[in-house]
Amino acid sequence: MRDIYKGYRQEAISLMKKFQIRVWSEILITTVRGEFSGIVLPRSEKDDERHLVIKIASGYNVGIALDSIVTIKELGYREAHYHIPEKEFPFSKGKKRIKLLGTGGTIASRLDYRTGAVIPAFSPGELYGAVPELADICNLSTEKLFAVFSENMGPAQYKVLAKAIEEAVVEGYEGIVIGHGTDTMHHTAAALAFMVQQSPVPIVIVGSQRSSDRPSSDAALNLIHAVYTAAESDIAEVSVCMFGPTSDEYGLIHRGTRVRKMHSSYRSTFRTIGDIPLAMVHAGKIKYLQKGYNKRRSDRTISIMPTFEEKVAMVYYYPNMQADIIDSLVANGYKGIVIAGTGLGHVNKPVYPSIERAIKKGVAVYMTVQTLWGFTHMFVYDTGRDLMSLGVIPAENMLPEVAYVKLGWALGQTYDLVKVKKLMLTPVCGEITDREPYNGYLVFQGGVPEVEEFIRKHHK
Repeated sequence: MRDIYKGYRQEAISLMKKFQIRVWSEILITTVRGEFSGIVLPRSEKDDERHLVIKIASGYNVGIALDSIVTIKELGYREAHYHIPEKEFPFSKGKKRIKLLGTGGTIASRLDYRTGAVIPAFSPGELYGAVPELADICNLSTEKLFAVFSENMGPAQYKVLAKAIEEAVVEGYEGIVIGHGTDTMHHTAAALAFMVQQSPVPIVIVGSQRSSDRPSSDAALNLIHAVYTAAESDIAEVSVCMFGPTSDEYGLIHRGTRVRKMHSSYRSTFRTIGDIPLAMVHAGKIKYLQKGYNKRRSDRTISIMPTFEEKVAMVYYYPNMQADIIDSLVANGYKGIVIAGTGLGHVNKPVYPSIERAIKKGVAVYMTVQTLWGFTHMFVYDTGRDLMSLGVIPAENMLPEVAYVKLGWALGQTYDLVKVKKLMLTPVCGEITDREPYNGYLVFQGGVPEVEEFIRKHHK
């Protein structure tokens, strides 16, 4: 009998018995705050005991506080089976072979209401059942490397991914897609761009901001765009393919070393910084926006350098930052420090002695700018000149995260700081550019007349 209350504790069960409802009942709840309608969901093991959880018509889940409920009326009963149908992925002669490497994330998934966790669908059959359009694009194979949230991705996973990419290329796959959580996707993209060079095929990283059980999910369309990019594009580089605008109009293909997640929840969160995207993808078409990228080749030659020194830190400077932050990193054996400085690359004078001590102990210290856009110009003001005289090296216009990843990669190859400097300041895959184009810096400010006029014209 308890199964009809799936996970709920005594207080909630008493209330559900009182109003003769159960899990999967379609209900109308009257509360002290108003009325809510939806389907009663099983209680997650990690949820508190003071709420009744319902799925409302929009597809979102809402917790209703038990002590706010006045009455509940059952309107019907709809037991949900959150299962992705699995069908055999059809093989089509003439279509390209694409390898999908999984690290976690929610590209296609179902929701486990026992734990509240999203369970990814990953086999070719599951993906075909969830996104049948993939069969129109390619012959898909999958390999699950990890099942982790993206915040748990790091150097150990980067190295495994790099080697898996090499194996897929040698095996003859004509494009590679990597399913990844969005939070640290740009870190992984940068790491793979340095570890995997001269690839003959596209390597496309993709994820979703909103899981597949939500009506506003971007999962399926992102996956379609990424797989199409891997199969049909000419861009043989590490890239990130995600929503362009917040709507379903098109996806953007971003270079792996110039992309950054810029919003916590928008579907259009990924943006190319200091440049423009490589291409747009939509409805079986790719529109190239740049020409300067590595082109697809027919050979199987690829260069893999899966090295990374884990004792590298990124420090975001703030006013009144104390010198002991730098000293503690050195004391704990860190080999490299990337500073995201203010303006053109500055920190306060009280930090100078600790930076000098770090450099004298052989720590590689590089400066980037927390403005994100623009170059590190440390020769303009005395502050920058003083820091350079201590041995701090400006990292051109590398994004802070990219400089951090590249420094870890460089120190993984050598501790010779002269060689590290050469590696750091020699462009490898677009992380340093000669200049930033005028349209590589566009930050619209709502409220001003010209922006409001643009929005009215193009996004009604």
